[in-house]
Amino acid sequence: MAGKYDDLARAILENVGGKENVNSVAHCITRVRFKLKDEGKADTEAIEKLEGVIKVMQANGQYQVVVGNKVEDVYDAVVAVGGLVAGGEIDAEDDAPKGIAAKAIDLISGIFAPMLGTFAAAGIMKGLLAAITQFWPAFANDGAYTILYTIADGMFYFLPVILAYTASKKFRMNEFTGMAIGLALVYPTMVALTGGEVVGSIDLGFAGTFSWYATFLGIPIIMPASGYTSSVIPVILMIWFGSTVEHWCKKWMPASVKMFFTPLVTMTASIVLGYLVIGPIATLITNLLSLLFSALFGLPVIGSVLGCTIVGAFWMCLVIFGFHWSLVPIALVNLTTLGYDYILGAVIAHSFSLGAVLFAMYLKNKDESFRGICLPAIISSFFFGVTEPAIYGVALPDKKAFVVASIGSAVGGLIIGLTGAMVYISGGLGVFNWLSFLPTDPASTVGIMHMVWAIVASLVGAVVGFVLEYATYKPEAAK
Repeated sequence: MAGKYDDLARAILENVGGKENVNSVAHCITRVRFKLKDEGKADTEAIEKLEGVIKVMQANGQYQVVVGNKVEDVYDAVVAVGGLVAGGEIDAEDDAPKGIAAKAIDLISGIFAPMLGTFAAAGIMKGLLAAITQFWPAFANDGAYTILYTIADGMFYFLPVILAYTASKKFRMNEFTGMAIGLALVYPTMVALTGGEVVGSIDLGFAGTFSWYATFLGIPIIMPASGYTSSVIPVILMIWFGSTVEHWCKKWMPASVKMFFTPLVTMTASIVLGYLVIGPIATLITNLLSLLFSALFGLPVIGSVLGCTIVGAFWMCLVIFGFHWSLVPIALVNLTTLGYDYILGAVIAHSFSLGAVLFAMYLKNKDESFRGICLPAIISSFFFGVTEPAIYGVALPDKKAFVVASIGSAVGGLIIGLTGAMVYISGGLGVFNWLSFLPTDPASTVGIMHMVWAIVASLVGAVVGFVLEYATYKPEAAK
């Protein structure tokens, strides 16, 4: 039975001079790497015209065909079609990004890349359900809504499990051991702990009060109110640590017990460290950010304008690390005590700016594989406000696109700060978030202008993002 990439593999082999011209073949994270007997026989121009090939590079005595994330499948097809001896996966320093920031971005985007299509689909479903319930609230009580919502939210709720799998592949760790670590983070008993009786607390002053509901051999288990469902950074750090433990165990553990003792030691060490150290550190950072933003918005005269601009600018950065939750408690307190909030309004433009940036990239980049990733992310972000597929799949790997989208979001936040537009309810995403700016009192006319300014902020942010990205984006450089 012919494989998906067999035709591409045959075309590549033909244009490198045939399998007779191949001394060896291997692959790294993005490239099929040939050692050819005579590179002069290779037709580089013809290979680069093949659908599925990004570019060709010649370095370190290798003829490198860049195919991106599908490299393992293309490599397997090349080996099978050509009857070649498999060289397997190799490390490649020339593939590795330079600098800490670049490596971090490559790591995060690489972990999210395999799940982008499904992620975007779940985001679109989530947006559709939000739209339906805005105009038909009773639908939320129907069984159909419940089933459809499992499609929309299931992936987001159990995100640590999925990330554990992809991160394990990235860190070259056993995927099932990694998934077991992710499952431990969302285990119902642990999630439910925060709903129980407080057994201890400690006041850290300006950093807030930390309460716990259970202990591990006398050590407090400190968790966020909702546990670690939908979280990103804790599970990635746990998998990284777990991969280190696993590789260490494999070096010395006897073969007779390695099969089950290696995952046992790895899981135990990673999960315990995650709950006792990694998680509390993330909670502490969240509390400190909440304090920082409260002080920022509390500044006289300029507080709201400056705060809204900064929140708009850095919202997507906060989302990446899960620290956007530091702002949610402030917003909820405002809604409960004041009846309105300005913080949630400050981020109104981020999804529109991000969607517009991706649309600019979509128009200029004719690569079908890129456009296939880009289009659902645009729909999910611009119309429904679900930005994770766009952030992790397109904007963050490009780096500049992420910055441009943040600039557009900052402009939108500035408009909200200058006009004093408020949200009156927490709910709705994307275009449906505009309705949050309408006051709950039908007799009030103030909220109408607030919604108008929210629409203006969203569209201006989108225009800024689109214009900047369209003027500066070079598809060939992104390859």
